[in-house]
Order: sequence, then structure tokens, then C-alpha cells
Amino acid sequence: MMAVLRVFLFSLFAIFIGLLFMGIGRKVIARIQLRYGPPFYQAFLDVGKLFSRKSITHNFVMDLGMVMSLGGLLATMLFVPIAGHVAVKTSTNLIVIMYLMAIGYLGMAMAVAASGNPNATIGVSRALTMMLGYEVPFFTVMLGLIIVNGTSSLELISQSQAGSILNWNMIRFPLSFIAAEIALQAMMGEKPFDAMIAPAEIASGPMVELSGKYLGLAFLTHAVSIFVETAIIVNLFMGGASNIFTFVLKQFEIYLITVFIEAVFPRFKIEQAVKFLWTVPMGIAVLQLILILLK
Repeated sequence: MMAVLRVFLFSLFAIFIGLLFMGIGRKVIARIQLRYGPPFYQAFLDVGKLFSRKSITHNFVMDLGMVMSLGGLLATMLFVPIAGHVAVKTSTNLIVIMYLMAIGYLGMAMAVAASGNPNATIGVSRALTMMLGYEVPFFTVMLGLIIVNGTSSLELISQSQAGSILNWNMIRFPLSFIAAEIALQAMMGEKPFDAMIAPAEIASGPMVELSGKYLGLAFLTHAVSIFVETAIIVNLFMGGASNIFTFVLKQFEIYLITVFIEAVFPRFKIEQAVKFLWTVPMGIAVLQLILILLK
């Protein structure tokens, strides 16, 4: 019973922090672009409104895909150390974490593809292509850190950076951090890597057929993905944290970097995005990997 309650509370916390970051991010982007912007709690209002409305139901596959998407990312969150705590007392293996994240993304792809809308299908194909683009450099970064630490446990990698800011992998391996940050920008679907939604081209792509509770679930899925992805970077490069406030503050710092880039950069075409990801961050990650192997 306590384990179920623990999982439930961790899930609520991830959703809350993710929605809070989304709201603050929209406000920051608005101020950078000389607009007033919505209040920081707007994401909570949006989710409440969407779950109170009727939804257009397409078929069982779409229902299953939406649940699979949110469930996959919540399952991923259970394996990610949060201020030294893990929701489920089990392995924090990086390979397992990345595999579960992929299940969440594929669930969303399955759901929106089942809608039959051509814009949604185009968006899904772009998202899966982008996924291939950012996973290669990110896995290369992970490989270097696994070699250095002699383990693929995210928890142990985080603990190995304790004692001083000079022990952080962000300081010790700056090229890996830069490559991971670029990959994170694509992972979160922020500019210049947001070709999969492109409102002016494909009417927001995967979200075009989502309404009511379905769109509300998409909001929650994105909120959890923000929490999980920033938490992975904090553990990999910033030594995690000993308390939850410091951990969330580090997550927010990572998220702000993506928000600042989102506010000022234009959108890549999908082929430009993949080419960029396979050259710039991949090249940086490979260079850092070679330096690690030569030590």
C-alpha cells in the first residue's frame, strides 16, 4: 500500500512541477518577445478546462495510445533519482530509462496516427525522424559517462559527483554537456527542433485531432516529459541534489536554457534538424568520447 501511495505522490509531483515549468516558460518567452504573456499558472487552468470538456473519440487504438504515452513517461519517472530518492526501489539503469521514454513517445505516435488526419501523420513521421536524430548523440554522451564511471546506473553516476561543483560532469566534461543540451532541446521539441508541430505548416501536427480530455492528457504527458528529461540532465551533469528544493531549482535552470533558445531561434526544416543533430552535437559528443578514451 505504501509503495502504491509513493508512486502516486511521485507522479503528482512530476505533473505539478512540469505544468509549473510550462507556465513559467510561456511567461518568460512572452517577456523576451516584449509581450505580457499569460499568468504562470495558465497550464493548470488549461488542463482543468480541457478535462471538463467533451472529447471527440476516434477509436480504441487512439485511446490506448494516449494512455500508453502518459503511462510510459510516468513509468520512466519512477526509475529516475529525484534528490536521492527513487519512487520504486529498483534499478536506475540509463538504458532502461531511455527505453521506457521511447515507449511513451511511441504511444503518442500510435494515438495520433490512428486519428487518420494527414497533418497528424506528417507530424508523427517528423517526430519519429527527430527522435532518431537526437537519440544518437545523446546515447554517445551517455556512453562516455558510463565508461568514466564504470556503471550505467543513473543514481551512481549522480552520487559520483558529490563533494564539490568541480566534481560535476558539467565541469569535468563540458563538451558532453553541450552535446546533451542540444539533444535535450530536440528531445523537448523546442525551437529550432519543433518541425513536428509547426502550427503554420501542419496545424500543430500530432495535436490537430486532440480535443477535450485527449488534449488534456497530451498536456500532462508533456509536463511529465519536461520533468523527466530535465531530471536526467541534472543527475548526469549536476550531481543531483541532497534536497528536493535544490533539485527542482537545478531542473529549472536547465529548462530556462531551452526556453531562452526557444524564444529567439527560428524553426529548422526536419531535414535540416536531423543533419544538424548528426553533425554538431554528434561531433562534439564523439570528440569528448575520444578524449575520455585517451585518458
